[in-house]
Amino acid sequence: MRSIAKGLGLGSAAMALTALTALAWPGAADAAPSGTESLYAPSALVLGVANGEDASTGTVLRAVTLVCAPKPGGTHPSPKAACAELRANASELDALAAPQGNVDCTKEWNPMTVTADGVWQGHRINYAYTYGNPCGMRHADSALFRF
Repeated sequence: MRSIAKGLGLGSAAMALTALTALAWPGAADAAPSGTESLYAPSALVLGVANGEDASTGTVLRAVTLVCAPKPGGTHPSPKAACAELRANASELDALAAPQGNVDCTKEWNPMTVTADGVWQGHRINYAYTYGNPCGMRHADSALFRF
């Protein structure tokens, strides 16, 4: 029994010495992957709908998540279509949020605000668009805010 314990002790000491030598050896630390690098720039948003002119003071009615890299996902009902729209229009989100021009809606003032908050291709986004009423929001021709 004593020889087994002695053998385990020497084996453990040898393994520890090998590990310390590997860490102290020049360039050994650079060989290990850091795990922080990615092939894709981060693209993840929280999309929301709030009742009111300002999303920060209005009542949030619903919200979804949208992840576009490395593949579309999240809780958005149509992540592929929403990500495709973002790729085509990320510099001008008003084009996605604006209602179609040929829609007849009442002129009542009952504001609804949609928001997009998060990161798109590594850049911070904080976007809001306010409709005059729910009719305008329903007639926006975009998958991004249709949830």
